[in-house]
Amino acid sequence: MNKKRNLAGILLAAVFFFTGIFSINVSAAEDTKKVDIMFLHDTHSHLNEFTTVENGQSQTMGGFAKIKTLINEQKKKNPDTLLLDAGDFSMGTLIQVIFEEEASELRMLGDLGMDVTTLGNHEFDYKASGLANMFNNALASGDSLPPLVLCNVDWEGMESKGLTDEQILLQKAFENYGVEDYIMVEKNSVNIAITGVFGIDALACVPNCPLDFKDPVEAVKETISNIKTNENADMIICVSHSGTWVDEDKSEDEILAKAVPELDFIVSGHTHTRLDEPIVHGDTYIGSVGEYGKYLGNVSMTQKDNGRWAMDKYELITVDTSVESDAETQKKIDKFAAAINDKYLSLFGYTKDQVLCTNEVEFANSSDTSELHTELNLGSIMADAYTYAVETFSDTDPNPVDMAVVPSGTIRDTYALGDITTENVFNSFSLGIGKDGIPGYPLISIYLTGKELKTAAEIDASISDLMTTARLYTDGLYWHYNPNRMILNKVTDVYLCNGNEERVELEDDKLYRVVTDFYTSQMLGGVTDLSFGLLSIIPKHADGTPVTNYEDAIVMTGDQELKAWAAIAAYMTSFEDTDGDGIGNVPAKYAAWEGRKVVEDSKNIFDLIKQPNKFGIAITAIIILLILLVAVIVRLIIKLVKKL
Repeated sequence: MNKKRNLAGILLAAVFFFTGIFSINVSAAEDTKKVDIMFLHDTHSHLNEFTTVENGQSQTMGGFAKIKTLINEQKKKNPDTLLLDAGDFSMGTLIQVIFEEEASELRMLGDLGMDVTTLGNHEFDYKASGLANMFNNALASGDSLPPLVLCNVDWEGMESKGLTDEQILLQKAFENYGVEDYIMVEKNSVNIAITGVFGIDALACVPNCPLDFKDPVEAVKETISNIKTNENADMIICVSHSGTWVDEDKSEDEILAKAVPELDFIVSGHTHTRLDEPIVHGDTYIGSVGEYGKYLGNVSMTQKDNGRWAMDKYELITVDTSVESDAETQKKIDKFAAAINDKYLSLFGYTKDQVLCTNEVEFANSSDTSELHTELNLGSIMADAYTYAVETFSDTDPNPVDMAVVPSGTIRDTYALGDITTENVFNSFSLGIGKDGIPGYPLISIYLTGKELKTAAEIDASISDLMTTARLYTDGLYWHYNPNRMILNKVTDVYLCNGNEERVELEDDKLYRVVTDFYTSQMLGGVTDLSFGLLSIIPKHADGTPVTNYEDAIVMTGDQELKAWAAIAAYMTSFEDTDGDGIGNVPAKYAAWEGRKVVEDSKNIFDLIKQPNKFGIAITAIIILLILLVAVIVRLIIKLVKKL
């Protein structure tokens, strides 16, 4: 009997013991705070799916209708999933031509259910009036719109100097829309503070920006101080349009993460970086999904005992043909797109889906034009197009084009295999607006001396590693460079190549006609600053007088600006039909290397010192002087030591 009682007692104790453990675990699980997050950035008006080259293959990717499907699937699992966007939601496809009137990009972010967004540099492409009109028309639509956060606009500083008309216009638009330094959002009983910031490089990418901005790091610090004072935040997130770079010391969002450790998660836009794994500094995670909605970020985080957050899951969901489109979302997109032909393309004699040519050439990816430092066929075909269009359609200047130049920063997409349509071409150069108020940057025609053309080659060779948007792709100007030589002295040979593919030597004082796009002309100052004024180019008119207003240099065809994208479209329609199907074919020459930019990767001492320019001579002289100075100091120290 006693044995039975003892056994019963043991069993009863075991039941209580295990029940107690089970209860404790359930309680702990209930108390643990979790947050699911999906995020985007740099969608650049890519509301529809599009054909591009990804991982070396032609693919159809992106599209808000597919992204909506993925969000809906996640919302079924967790209705409280947080949705974030980090700016540059506009400028990149034909949808952008109704940016002001319809605010289609912002309204579609609202349709996705985004809890917050911020501004990127390309939201300023249509100037202050364009951004203000977009905000006002978005509000007038009555659609659900995402809150917008941006903490480092320096309104106080601008007001102290006296607001300009453009600043007053934007201030009213910001106030009407309700732009805030931060907002509070509750998800799964977690109080989340979300701020937004505009980066230093992003500001440098806005020619003549109408607004002044505070230092991003200091502004975020101040905002977080206000959050801690006024809110009971469990988590702090920043949607940042600053970006990450290979060089950690220049990687703005990594600088932010290290300087402001209170941040739990940074959605990093601007640089189009695709991070397959998050960057981690301390307890701060940085995520980035690349550009155009090709990937959707998907994150899960759990709060730790110390109040900070651990990232349990980080993945980039590929948005491709395997994802079904949400029908209602696609209807809304189609409604926006319907007006493009009549309102815009008819001005140029094109339609959106018109096939311009057929392509069997594998072109470099648009990201290659910044990441790689060599000749690339994508830049070459665009430069050739500028020369062709200006010489064919413009009658404002009888002189032939000596050089056409396309910087990597203006190349927005590549050309996939198969049919190339008007939309494909527009997507490849989808920037800006002209003096005429019509979307699309025009081409400009300027004159540079032979000496300045040599400088242009040196800018590519020496400066573009520091400013990868300044990689240059040209028609007419060819050069050789050695990446191992001293900075500002990397070019070893530079010359012109005429229409007969004959070498033509440059004359230092002679003026040569150069064609580029309007955006590039406005960014010359950034290159000058990076070289501390040593590499300076002064655009001129045909008579040699400096260009003071680039609008005076716009290339016209009749009474219409020659838009950069339209120049490319015209070139592609000029291609010979080599297969007899009635549509031109991309020339086979673009499949081969043409020697426009030759990389001489040599560390041979002779190759490193041959043909020094004035900068090479000066730098060498300085190094020799420093060596001599160090030698003298060492000898003096030795003498002093011997005396002691």
